[in-house]
Amino acid sequence: MPEDLDQELIGTVGRVSVPITKHRMGEVIVAVRGGTEAYGACADEAIPKNSRVVVVERLSGRTLSVTPCP
Repeated sequence: MPEDLDQELIGTVGRVSVPITKHRMGEVIVAVRGGTEAYGACADEAIPKNSRVVVVERLSGRTLSVTPCP
């Protein structure tokens, strides 16, 4: 995984496009490289569709750990 993309994604605000549950990954849309991209996402809590989230970690190439925006 490119380290610079990791740093670019961490702290980015995105929107949940597929709801995230405690036991199932969802999907988020984030702005990256001048456009938007969809990533698989997991969180420590359920997050409904259309919620704003912050990327806290890149777990793999296409999977992010997120938390709800305050």
